[in-house]
Amino acid sequence: MAENGTGILIEQLKSSIACDNLTTGESLLCQHPFLTTSKKYGTSFIEQVSVSHLRPLLGGVDNSSPTNSNSSNGDADSNRQSVSECKVWRNPLNLFRGAEYNRYTWVTGREPLTYYDMNLSAQDHQTFFTCDSDHLRPADAIMQKAWRERNPQARISAAHEALELEDCATAYILLAEEEATTIVEAEKLFKQAVKAGEGCYRRSQQLQHHGAQYEAQHRRDTNVLVYIKRRLAMCSRKLGRTREAVKMMRDLMKEFPLLSMFNIHENLLESLLELQNYADVQAVLAKYDDISLPKSATICYTAALLKARAVSDKFSPEAASRRGLSTAEMNAVEAIHRAVEFNPHVPKYLLEMKSLILPPEHILKRGDSEAIAYAFFHLQHWKRVEGALNLLHCTWEGTFRMIPYPLEKGHLFYPYPICTETADRELLPMFHEVSVYPKKELPFFILFTAGLCSFTAMLALLTHQFPELMGVFAKAFLSTLFAPLNFIMEKVESILPSSLWHQLTRI
Repeated sequence: MAENGTGILIEQLKSSIACDNLTTGESLLCQHPFLTTSKKYGTSFIEQVSVSHLRPLLGGVDNSSPTNSNSSNGDADSNRQSVSECKVWRNPLNLFRGAEYNRYTWVTGREPLTYYDMNLSAQDHQTFFTCDSDHLRPADAIMQKAWRERNPQARISAAHEALELEDCATAYILLAEEEATTIVEAEKLFKQAVKAGEGCYRRSQQLQHHGAQYEAQHRRDTNVLVYIKRRLAMCSRKLGRTREAVKMMRDLMKEFPLLSMFNIHENLLESLLELQNYADVQAVLAKYDDISLPKSATICYTAALLKARAVSDKFSPEAASRRGLSTAEMNAVEAIHRAVEFNPHVPKYLLEMKSLILPPEHILKRGDSEAIAYAFFHLQHWKRVEGALNLLHCTWEGTFRMIPYPLEKGHLFYPYPICTETADRELLPMFHEVSVYPKKELPFFILFTAGLCSFTAMLALLTHQFPELMGVFAKAFLSTLFAPLNFIMEKVESILPSSLWHQLTRI
């Protein structure tokens, strides 16, 4: 307990602010003799209020570093972290544009994909499916232009033109993604793409060490083959052949272990959850839920689901409030808090407090787009575990009581990026109301104290500047305040006998 108290005191001293680095309002607070003793005896209540609650309102900046140079370095690091946190990622479980997104448009008349999202996909296709040596193969040269084409029909026509010259794997990919209207048609095209892709991969593998040009060509052929096999596995998953999909994903991860940019393990986790093979899910999490690896909503919420599964069927909030949480229940709650801090938008979709839409082709980690993509595929897995959604409903809002105020500090992860809302508005369609980070409300006592202090300071300032006028106002206010009492006293005097009233006043 003594070590705990010392640690808390040290953290409070670290979070205190030097007076010469504060804003005007805070420096006035800091000049008070009672507050300056906090550096010697700890942090006073008033200083905690000013640092934790008034500084965000006054526009102050947390500056605990001893020198200006360290402060500028910290700001630069936080800016770099913000940029990296707002990086847009390819959705590992993205749908097929022709067989799924277009069918949604035909039925509803709404466009599920934004121009920004489709533009990012076009950039991805040019990065993964083209290289500088495409001019050496006529079909690849045509496909290089096709990936840059904005008109879908022009892209499809170019793919057919490329196939007339030779079996082109990227042409099959484009047709499977955009022209096929069913998953069955897409799977047939991807199977043809596998044959063409494996041939190109074997040829470029033999020549990859002959120069930079051949190495780039081999890297492109590798990306193409991995993409085709991954999409084939996803076709099997969508067509109900889940065990076959799991085998294909495992083989792909063994064959190309270094290509983690495709996040195939997230596809594998979803398929294993569908099979209810929770032991294998735990094994995958043990490998990828590592502190050195980037997190995702799939990783954090799947880990929370597994821990919730152990206690959710018998969990009761009334019983837990009486006897306290057991160790297993505490672990489950902590896992839920961890997941919610990483992405606070997911619970509303899992609890069906917000309506789901089709997930975009790109997601922003910790943003609303990632929450939609996760809940779209994993809501059924949470419903399958008895009591898991009830446990989530009872505990997820408690996460925000653990996060320090201001919210920019974070608790278990880096501070929540400010740029997520803007990026999500670009990724998600106009008809969807973008979820924003929940704001932490100030306690009523803090608001009451701040209002009372402000009112007192205003009265003191007006009294100092206009003493005579404020005296007149004070007399008028007091006379108005006591007017009802004087009226009652007069009525009582008129009703009661004078002798009785004299005796009462003497008492």
